[in-house]
Amino acid sequence: MKLPWYISVCAIVQLCFTVNVNCGNILVWHSEGSHWINLKPVLDTLIDRGHRVTVLVQNASLYMDPTEEARFIYEPFNVSTSIQEMTYFFENMIHFHMHEIDHLSYLQIHWKGYHLMKSEFKFSIKICDGVLRSETIMGKLRRQKYDVMLADPIYPCSELVAEVLGIPLVYSLRFSIANMWERLCGQMPAPPSFVPGAMVKLTDKMSFTERLWNFLFYVSQDMMAYGYWQDMDAYYSEIRGKPSTYCEMMGKADIWLIRTYWDFDYPRPFLPNFKFVGGIHCKPAKPLPADMEEFVQSSGDYGIVVFTLGSMIKNLTTERGNMIASALGQIPQKVLWRLSGQKPETLAPNTRVYDWIPQNDLLGHPKTRAFITHGGTNGIYEAIYHGVPMVGIPLFADQPDNMVHMKTKGAAVIMDFNTMKTQDLVDGLNTVINEPLYKENAMRLSRIHHDRPMSPKDEAVFWVEFTMRNKGAKHLRVQAHDLTWYQYHSLDVFTFLLAITIFLTLLLVKSCLFCFRWCCYGVKSKRKTE
Repeated sequence: MKLPWYISVCAIVQLCFTVNVNCGNILVWHSEGSHWINLKPVLDTLIDRGHRVTVLVQNASLYMDPTEEARFIYEPFNVSTSIQEMTYFFENMIHFHMHEIDHLSYLQIHWKGYHLMKSEFKFSIKICDGVLRSETIMGKLRRQKYDVMLADPIYPCSELVAEVLGIPLVYSLRFSIANMWERLCGQMPAPPSFVPGAMVKLTDKMSFTERLWNFLFYVSQDMMAYGYWQDMDAYYSEIRGKPSTYCEMMGKADIWLIRTYWDFDYPRPFLPNFKFVGGIHCKPAKPLPADMEEFVQSSGDYGIVVFTLGSMIKNLTTERGNMIASALGQIPQKVLWRLSGQKPETLAPNTRVYDWIPQNDLLGHPKTRAFITHGGTNGIYEAIYHGVPMVGIPLFADQPDNMVHMKTKGAAVIMDFNTMKTQDLVDGLNTVINEPLYKENAMRLSRIHHDRPMSPKDEAVFWVEFTMRNKGAKHLRVQAHDLTWYQYHSLDVFTFLLAITIFLTLLLVKSCLFCFRWCCYGVKSKRKTE
């Protein structure tokens, strides 16, 4: 039966209204490198669910290309720097961590690290200015009426933009140095007695000396952070037109999506608005390209080793490259090595070098026996996802600490990039491949990773949508955000109780003295009278 025209019109209007209610308008703060890799799967899923996603991207971006075809909308903005300057800064930072840090004292490391943070601040401010001081960009963002902002706080000013636009903010974060942002701004508890500072390379089982070192590490990192934050505080105050602090603004975030999980991290206390979603980029392996699959199959029962030091390492020194190639040539497995630049002279027939490899697909291949990795979180999580033991060659940033986590959990051995010899690498590979315990531990971590109510990607998407549905998640933020530091630690209560105790003690002492004197005086007076 044919429906009347007005019923059809009403049905269409109702359908459109339903779509508008259920689908949100999401703004994404610019990101780079592995941070961007972690955001993309979440954005793709949000788009699959009908949301509109707009990504801010600066013209000097190293990894994001606004001219590429993408399912989301790129919103480009200009900054007063160049790709060459950004590249030079990152190369200096990598050189410091790879080649300088082992030859410097503790104070020199902190001094150089502080100056690197200052340089990073200058780049950050230029990026912030590209959005916040552009009337064209800010006007356009206001007109779009976004429902939520998604950002990685390693790139500052998403808090300011969210504040100006009046929209909730969701963070996606691996960690900050010594967990400063989480502890000081997010108010997440982190007792130094069993929560090791990020990058301090300790576990949750610490001796007295280690606990002392961890405590001092927290203090030193916090002091360095406050020195760095003073510049950020001044900038934030200028933009808002009133006294503001960087940490205060970060504390207004509704949800913190932490990109680790208990397959990687040590157990620790956390808050209702902190959600652990480690491995959001992981996925089942796909078939390999035909020529690569042929090489993998030629390994027979020995299997293969997957080797990469990440996308930021473009070249190795001739000495290091030849040493590594010699070691790889001494194992019976076939090796697929991602390496840019010149091929080592000592490259053996069992090793093939590629400019790029499908890392996840190789790690998920049944013939993969081990993963040689620099220790980036993304690569580690792909190895956990597929249950592959690791040989870690950490280079900089969080990588040494990441590999300590894997070694502690029995799924990896660690090599020192600058001091390891050919036999060290051979022994390390033979250990993780031939000793069953490493594979068993890797599979145990994989089971923990998969045994959760929903996938990390779906959980991340849920909390973004939750924030949009509820116009924020302020009901999950603890009251600690509104307390002073001495109130948070109950120092005012302790001082009051101490004062009362001292007062009562003095009163008791005075009373006793009075009674003692009265008794003594009374007895003497009585004797004199008699």
